[in-house]
Order: sequence, then C-alpha cells, then structure tokens
Amino acid sequence: MTATEPLSGSYVDAIRESCRELREAQNIQHNPVTRIINTVLLVLLTPQPLRRESHLLVYCDFYAVEHRVLPSPQSQVTDDAVKRLLFSPSFLQTFKRVSSNHGLHFPLKFPSVLSELNFLSILCLLNFASGYRVPLHGQTGRGAWDNIRALTFSMYLSSATGQGDLLSAKGMRTVTPQQIAELMSVKIYVERSHETLPGVTVGELGGHVYDLVKLISTTLKETGEILERSGMPDLGSFVLRSLTSKRFGRGDVTADDVLKDLVCAFPAFRDMAVVDGRPVYCFKKALFLIHGVRLRFGSYSPPPFPLPDTTNLPVFTDNVLPSLLIHLGVLDVSGVKDVVLRSTFSDAANDIDVNLLLAVPKDTPDIGTTVAPGTKPKKVPPKEGPVLTSERAYILRAAAVDACEKIVEYAHQLNETSLPDGQKWIKDITLPELDMWLWAVAKDRSDYRELQRFVLRDTVFF
Repeated sequence: MTATEPLSGSYVDAIRESCRELREAQNIQHNPVTRIINTVLLVLLTPQPLRRESHLLVYCDFYAVEHRVLPSPQSQVTDDAVKRLLFSPSFLQTFKRVSSNHGLHFPLKFPSVLSELNFLSILCLLNFASGYRVPLHGQTGRGAWDNIRALTFSMYLSSATGQGDLLSAKGMRTVTPQQIAELMSVKIYVERSHETLPGVTVGELGGHVYDLVKLISTTLKETGEILERSGMPDLGSFVLRSLTSKRFGRGDVTADDVLKDLVCAFPAFRDMAVVDGRPVYCFKKALFLIHGVRLRFGSYSPPPFPLPDTTNLPVFTDNVLPSLLIHLGVLDVSGVKDVVLRSTFSDAANDIDVNLLLAVPKDTPDIGTTVAPGTKPKKVPPKEGPVLTSERAYILRAAAVDACEKIVEYAHQLNETSLPDGQKWIKDITLPELDMWLWAVAKDRSDYRELQRFVLRDTVFF
C-alpha cells in the first residue's frame, strides 16, 4: 500500500502526529534509571586526575531531585532520558559550536540570488545516499553528504565553463549515469572472472556505487521532466514561485505552504509510507530545503524574497538521528513491537558505554588533546551498520522525530531561574538546532563516528 499526501490540514502537523502515533504503536521507549546509577558509579571509580566532579553533580542532581520510582514502562520518551541528555557534558560543551555546522556555506560566487537558490535546491534534492556511506568512503574517502556536495559543486562548475547547464531543467533531464560518475570521480565498473578464459577478468557495470549513480541520475531526470512540463527553467525558479505566491485569504508564505508545493510536485520529496496500516510522513529533504533557504538568505537586509519561519519545523530525520538517539540512551528499542528491531542496536544496550558517550570527549577541538599543526586527526573508515527494510527504517525515523519534539518541549519548560548562568541557553534551543547538533556531532567526535548507523539502500529520501 502506498501512502497519499495528508488529505487536509497542515503537512507539518501530519509529520508530528503520524510519527508520534507510529512510535507509540511500536512501543519505543526508554527507562534510564540504571544508566543514571551506572554513571554515578563510573565517575566515582574514575581516577582522581581524570575525574570531573561537575559530571557527578549534574547527574546526581537530576536523579536526586526527581528521586521517585519511574512508572511502569510505557510507550513514551521519559523526562529522565531527556534531562540526562540535555545536562550531559557532551551536550553542554558541544551544542553551541557544533549545531551551527549545517554544511550550507558554499565557496562559490553566484551570478544572482536565483542561481544560488537553484544550487541550494538541487543540493537538497540530492541529499540522500546515506545507505552508500561505506562504499563511498572506500572510493573517495568521504561520506554521503560530502560526496553529494562535491557532485553539486562539480555540476555547477561544469555548467559555468560552457559544458551545458546541468543545473537547469533540461540539463537535469538529459544527464547520464556516466556523467554523474565522472563528476563524482567514482568507479561504476566491477571486475569478474571471464566465463571461458582462465586468468582473464572483465569489467561490467555494477556494485553499490553504480546503484547510487543510477538513483541520482533517475532523480535528476524525473525532476527535470516535471519542471519542463510545468514551464519552469530550473528547480530554483519553482521554489521562488512557491515562496512568492500569494496564498488565498492569508498573508506571508509559511513553511507548510512550501512543503505542500514540493511534496505534491516532485516524487523525490514525497518521503512517506504506510507502516502497519497507518500513514507516516517524514518529508526530510523538503524540510531541509525550506530551512536551508532560511539559513542562506535570512541574513540579507531586506531578504530577496519572503522567508517562512522555520524555528518550529520538525527535525529532518534520516538514519543518523535515530541511530545516535539510540546510542545516547534516549530511544530504547528493546521492547519495540517489531521483533527484528529489538536486536538491531544490541551494542547500544551497554550502560557504561552510553555514559561514556555522554561524558566529555577527549578529541573535540576546543577541549581535550590538541592536534599538531599541519596534521589532521586520523579517521577510521566507517563500518557497515545493520541493513533495514524501508518499513523498519520509517519506524526508527518516526521515533526520532517524536523524541526530538519531546527533548525541545522539555527544554522550553525548564525554569530559567533554577539554571546556572552558563546553562540558561538550553531553554531556548530549537528543533532545527537540535537536528543540526545530532547530525554534526555524529561526525565531530571520533567515538561517535565509530557508532553504527542503520543502512537503507535504494532510497532517495535520506
């Protein structure tokens, strides 16, 4: 069964409601009492020169203040789990620095605002490939997002040198897999032994990277065809029309207006499914595009076109957010209705490991050890995570959306007067900022980079 667009009301509300309902139906929850106790023990057992008494005070405080028996397990993300994350050393000491690393600073000189808007729009359209992270690292040394950024840069630069505008509707429609592979600098041939000639190998198209290249070219072709049929010269022009269109009986454009336009027009933004008979909506890339427009053009005075408020958008859920929330102890899938998912992240059940992840990292740029000038920290190639079906991926992605809603809701309800001066900012965090922190901190710390992320291939949604 295929999901249809929300029949009425807000698309943004549909994301929140459908994700909450799916998480509750799947019984994804968290019970953190033993982990809190283990954290205290961990700090007490840490040798004095390495011990940070503030860690003990923070963790003891939010356990002692509550000092109550938790209710029996139920389908919710508990306040204790949220509080433990928000007041952890990892969150407190990296949030401000890391949450601004959105990856939308472009070292390019655009001839016009529309050209930049088009570049941004196509980058967001192609913001997938997470399921091909390991083979991409093997060929290029970069992850999914960095490879997609590099591809979009190459498409722009090749267009600027008179090789045809690959970022136009026509260029998108006519681009070939071979062109994409060349622009990405990846190999799409695999070698195999010749059937009849011993010792002879032949090359043929195939492999995971070739599958990704086909997904990219198909997405560009499909989107280009839709743009040409609608009379749009490029995707940026479509987005600009959505931002500037007058909405009947209302004033300024909203994020929901643009979200509806993108989802209804382009299958590559139609990130939704039916899981256990219920529709679930994520719309990750469309939300990211809308927020990206706000980030890129919000500093203009005045802005070149109307900019919707994105402060309260749901998070842009992919494979990183739910995987990290499980590793950090916010989401517990041990009692999930889908039996296969219970063992998906079995390594995340170790309480001591979770508490170490929430402690002060040793290798962040502003604290801990320093790196010698002219050298870079050694990066370990990522390992393949558990491969999921589309339905199971939606279950975890939906749980992440709802968990982040809970985290920000809890933060906003904190009593400012009870917070130390250096922590009052927690009360004002937003969902997009939390999304950016989760996504960026997963790359910022070496121990976080080594954490397994679930894998879904053959998708253009994340």
